[in-house]
Amino acid sequence: MSHDQSLIRGGPSRLPGGTERRAAGGNDTILAGRFRRDIEGLRGLALLLVLVGHAGVPGLPGAFVAVDVFFVISGFLITGLLVDEARRSGTISIAGFYVRRAKRLLPAASVVIVASVLLTYLFLPPIRWSETARDALASTAYVMNWRLVEQSTDYLRAEEAPSILQHFWSLAVEEQFYLLWPLLLLGVAMLSRHRHKRGLTPRKPAAWHGLSGRHRKRLLGDRMAVSLLVAFTLVGVPSLVWSIQLSLVDPAQAYLVTTTRVWELALGGALAILGGQLHRLSRRVALVLGWTGMAAVAFAAASVRPETAAYPGYLALLPTLGAVAIIAAGPSAGRYGPALLLELRPIRAAGVVSYSWYLWHWPLLVVAETRWGQLDTVAGLAMILCSAVPAVLTYHLVENPFRHSRFSRAGTLRLGLVATSVTALTGVGLQIAVRPPAASVPTNPQHVAGATSGALPGSSASMALVDQFPSIHPDPLEARDDLPDVYQDGCVTQARESDLRSCVYGNRDSAVEVALAGDSHAAHWVPALQVVAAERGWRLVTYIKTTCSFLAAPTVIGGRADDSCTEWNRRLRAALVGERRPRLLIVSSVTQIPLVNGSTPPPGPATAEAQAAALLETWSEFTNVGLPLMVIRDTPAFRIDMAECVSANRERLTSCAQPRQSALAWGLPQQAAAASLPAVHLADLNDEICPFELCPPVIDGVLVYRDAHHLTATYARRLAPKFHDLLRKHLP
Repeated sequence: MSHDQSLIRGGPSRLPGGTERRAAGGNDTILAGRFRRDIEGLRGLALLLVLVGHAGVPGLPGAFVAVDVFFVISGFLITGLLVDEARRSGTISIAGFYVRRAKRLLPAASVVIVASVLLTYLFLPPIRWSETARDALASTAYVMNWRLVEQSTDYLRAEEAPSILQHFWSLAVEEQFYLLWPLLLLGVAMLSRHRHKRGLTPRKPAAWHGLSGRHRKRLLGDRMAVSLLVAFTLVGVPSLVWSIQLSLVDPAQAYLVTTTRVWELALGGALAILGGQLHRLSRRVALVLGWTGMAAVAFAAASVRPETAAYPGYLALLPTLGAVAIIAAGPSAGRYGPALLLELRPIRAAGVVSYSWYLWHWPLLVVAETRWGQLDTVAGLAMILCSAVPAVLTYHLVENPFRHSRFSRAGTLRLGLVATSVTALTGVGLQIAVRPPAASVPTNPQHVAGATSGALPGSSASMALVDQFPSIHPDPLEARDDLPDVYQDGCVTQARESDLRSCVYGNRDSAVEVALAGDSHAAHWVPALQVVAAERGWRLVTYIKTTCSFLAAPTVIGGRADDSCTEWNRRLRAALVGERRPRLLIVSSVTQIPLVNGSTPPPGPATAEAQAAALLETWSEFTNVGLPLMVIRDTPAFRIDMAECVSANRERLTSCAQPRQSALAWGLPQQAAAASLPAVHLADLNDEICPFELCPPVIDGVLVYRDAHHLTATYARRLAPKFHDLLRKHLP
């Protein structure tokens, strides 16, 4: 999974302590002379950073740091309101807080969730409907980030198209934080008030009662500020430490989970607690601080790369502290500080509609890329501009009216229940709409497409590129679940794990043991080998690890060395040449990029040579000890998700066919290495998988692929006779 750039709209742009009222025009918020136009501009600038990053504008690989800026802004503004309330009244109305949050967030979010479900039904392939329905429910319940965490740890789902609702993860993080943060602040406020009164009243009652209300609030506020900063430390510091640790081990999970983001929101809260001191900065110091903060955010956006960074972790300190510096410097820096840029009318205008614009831009981008393919920068920017139209309409017709409505708490509760129910029912409705056709036995093609030239030698005469079959088996809507047994049997070593897991199929007591080793491209051959093992009475032992090539050399996964893969390979190689050696070793995997002298080779021929050399070194380790080795040449890999394409083009299957030559490129390193090592037998079944110059997605009514490069278990099982013939040569 890639990084998502998310936006949070946190509250009125002001310093703690002001009194809110509507401006005459209805668009600006004026707060007793403390209106923070620069924060509104900072929100707009971060939004624009998100938008151009999603549009693919070059030079901004770290545009996703905008989410960190927004977490700081949200923490500052929301905590400021809560602390101000506590200082004025000595308590915090939790019910009032949640009523305000519901009025601010629910209406616009509900509109976009419902619209996204409708867009999915109208424009996205049916194979995505079920997952979108679940995403709608997760977004409605504000747990989308945890759903994405679950998917990020599931290799089988890792390469699926991004969810039309995945941008709701940041809203989920924020709302989960605000379930507990106000309660913590309330507890601190009540404890501080109690201790302060207890310290003055019993011994010196006159000292307390003789103070004016203003001085009481000041004394109570000072004590409360200290207590709140202690609370921030107890919450924020462990979260930051955990963020750094988890980012090094599991960046995908660290990016999404709430516990690694709490410190960013709390950091903004700590700044709000000290908000009364911000005006004491000298103008010179504020100018330097503010522009340094702007430079820090800009540098993070231009330099942090998702494929190499352990993010958020310590790298997130750059944009978060930059945002803190900008906010802190605002009151004293004046018009020559960051406000010089942030208070420009277009940037502030983007800040005004930032919440609605953020909600709309991602669904429209997903729909556009699904319909027209990968968008270039110009097309991406055009789509971003188009999304401004529903964003402005939603702001004026939904977001603003509900936010400034005078609903009672009971009325707001009813509004929340209605909005939540509507979005939930919409998701359920889409789930009900996902009804694959009744399964049936594959039959002969109903319609053969126009002449298809280029049938390759060895292809089956019954195979033909066709546009339509009476039925497809498995149905593309069920293709994701047409998996080898090794997954449901718990035989697969997952990413970042190095333990050696195996499963045994066939005759467990047989003296003839065949071992299968590799990654998921070895796993998708298990159904065929199970058939052969059962027929021949062999013992089939599987050793599978996701995203891990069968290589002795260290490899690079996602731009980083994969130590778990190296260790798994070491353990596996030791087991295979141990006392109980298999009679035959079968290997297959995608050839990852190996490290050469501690670094990755440059792209092009050098990488291909390094891959072939690493394969040759690995295979020689087994042939040198007399262990027979069969290498299954890698299967075709495509730029499109074949199952998704078939689900959207059941009557135009030839539109999904892809060029054979480019699809077979992944197997070239294996072919080169095998040519240099005669003792290795290279088994190439690709003529049965892709028998034409264009690889068909469906052959004789059987769906070949469950995604862009994995075979369905059904089609792999169909190839068992071919495997039987190949294996007979090695184990007669």
